[in-house]
Amino acid sequence: MPAVDDLLQAAQLCLVEADPLRKVALTQHFAARFRAGGLKLPAQASDPQPIRMPGRPPQLVLVHPRDVPRRGLGSPEGRAAFIHAIAHIELNAIDLAWDAVYRFRGLPGSFYADWVSCADDESRHFVLLRERLRAHGHDYADFPAHNGLWEMCEKTAHDGLARMALVPRVLEARGLDVTPAMIGKLRSLGDDATADVLEVILREEVAHVAAGSRWYRWYCEREGVEPRERFKQLLGEYAHGYLRGPFNLEARLLAGFDDEELADLVEQAG
Repeated sequence: MPAVDDLLQAAQLCLVEADPLRKVALTQHFAARFRAGGLKLPAQASDPQPIRMPGRPPQLVLVHPRDVPRRGLGSPEGRAAFIHAIAHIELNAIDLAWDAVYRFRGLPGSFYADWVSCADDESRHFVLLRERLRAHGHDYADFPAHNGLWEMCEKTAHDGLARMALVPRVLEARGLDVTPAMIGKLRSLGDDATADVLEVILREEVAHVAAGSRWYRWYCEREGVEPRERFKQLLGEYAHGYLRGPFNLEARLLAGFDDEELADLVEQAG
């Protein structure tokens, strides 16, 4: 493993790594180093580099979301494609967390601790899903995938407030809404092993969305803006197409949404 003691450099190394298993290994190594006090934020750092596509295996085909083939869960191939899609989300989530660490400077130490921890969790999720994918006779990059999560990361690279609002509290929170039905469908098909993995992911993703809620409100307080109204504005500016019900209200409450925000979401989704 690289001999690194700078947290920002560690984040960069994880972001640019193209091999998914090495990205996971680096993430877990650096997260452990950070917890042990072996990675520090530099006292002085140059501005972050412009955002760019993170490392991906060369064989991975990225397409527009509408061009991702739709396959039913009832067939083994369809189930493998579904698992691949979730694994791709988790791989992106590793990079989303590391980019927050790398890109947004001068914040409390607990901000960096939250997102290093999230990157570590997402790396475990990816490994669990890859194991299920391999059990279905496939591996990561065997199917096309889309880049919607990272595109939102790019759109919010200039603004930590918008990033916290739109990546954890919109895109990642969408997983809280749809995962329970996925778990039920997989159990009905007899794939309890994959359903068990999604149960773990659902439970841990609540904490990740909650971190987004916490830091979104922190940014709002620092900038003197009203969080509910600003969230509605950001949804209109960036995320109208992503807002679809039904919503997992219980999980979203646990993840830092309040009743008024949830009522607004239901109203905006129509």
